[in-house]
Amino acid sequence: MSANMVALAYLVASVFFILALKGLSSPESARRGNLFGIVGMTIAVATTLTLTENWALILGCIAVGGIIGAIVAQRVQMTAMPELVAFMHSLVGLAAVFIAIAAVNNPVSFGLPEILPMGSKLELFLGTFIGAMTWSGSVIAFLKLSGRMSGTPITFSGQHIVNLMLALVMIGFGLWFFFSDTTNWTAFIAMTAIAFILGFLIIVPIGGADMPVVISMLNSYSGWAAAGIGFSLGNPMLIIAGSLVGSSGAILSYIMCKAMNRPFLSVILGGFGSDGGVAAVAGDGEQKNYRSGSADDAAFLMGNADSVIIVPGYGLAVARAQHAVKELAESLQAKGVSVRFAIHPVAGRMPGHMNVLLAEAEIPYEQVLEMDEINSDFSNTDVVLVLGANDVVNPAANIPGSPIYGMPILDAHKARTVMVVKRSMAVGYAGLDNDLFYMDKTMMIFGDAKKVVESMVKSL
Repeated sequence: MSANMVALAYLVASVFFILALKGLSSPESARRGNLFGIVGMTIAVATTLTLTENWALILGCIAVGGIIGAIVAQRVQMTAMPELVAFMHSLVGLAAVFIAIAAVNNPVSFGLPEILPMGSKLELFLGTFIGAMTWSGSVIAFLKLSGRMSGTPITFSGQHIVNLMLALVMIGFGLWFFFSDTTNWTAFIAMTAIAFILGFLIIVPIGGADMPVVISMLNSYSGWAAAGIGFSLGNPMLIIAGSLVGSSGAILSYIMCKAMNRPFLSVILGGFGSDGGVAAVAGDGEQKNYRSGSADDAAFLMGNADSVIIVPGYGLAVARAQHAVKELAESLQAKGVSVRFAIHPVAGRMPGHMNVLLAEAEIPYEQVLEMDEINSDFSNTDVVLVLGANDVVNPAANIPGSPIYGMPILDAHKARTVMVVKRSMAVGYAGLDNDLFYMDKTMMIFGDAKKVVESMVKSL
């Protein structure tokens, strides 16, 4: 294929990638966006194959990876989607590191001069250290999200100083590699090893409350790593695709931070949040009082209401209750009750987690509203049903001095009646007690969200 045809094919693939991002911006067009992404990637891979003679080896590797990916995708539960995303990010980072190592080892095979020019060294340095940090950081995120490692921030004295010193040393080795007349493997290996360690140290102090930001941040890192390697290889397709992923991940990270009213630097420095699961007590150590009820009580109240807003949270995902919730909504609507769903930007363990779950249950998109669209309606709502959500409905966000002060929340506390379905009175991932649970208007219903909702449906 001629150079002009290759450039044209890459341009077409790039357009499909842009259309994919546009489609993925809304649940209604997400399937179409995925299809555009598949078409774009197919064009990009097919075009790249025309530039090499090692078809058999490359197609064999693609087949192996594709089979593994298909099996994992079929078996993974929706509750495990956040850690799967983190794991996929780690593979992108590791791929960037392997490509950089191969390019440094044999630059001629990548169309580079035998003695790497400074520009190529800089690009390889950027792709390698970003990729290495993405890999180790994503592995830690995977372990935290899957419960194999505590979600509580892991900190130690002088942690930030250690990180800063390691970063400076890594840059020092990078400069040594950059200014060396020949391939300096000592500097390159040392730089890569420190980048792996830095990725680990940057993520371990980040608590469960900030995991949605971590996911989008690592997504951004993986894109920039790919773009850096694209510059090294002179591959415009890799540059464009990496830049799209990197910039969209960065924008999403900003949106997540804004939704939690936390500066991005504060998230990266870590130390905020917990594993959840710790029982809440009052400031003097005494247990607080709350009002509890049954699924039958909740069904009676909702069945006689004019309007109900359902607030899904991570507890909904853990219980896999999305299909039961759809049945509940349909039962209420059959009685003439208006039912809508309120989604907080950081509800769950990754951006869009609740939207994905509700879409899987085929709940109509027009019933699913974002926080900014529905917040003003809570004060005119008869009943709010909170399913496994905690921090995103915590009124402490309105109290000066609170660790989450200023965080935009769903104003569930303004409704006439609030019902909260939880397994226990444990705190959320921010590690804070929730005053909503102790209000006179609130009724706590304890149990597995799916079983409780199924009981509500039966009672209705």
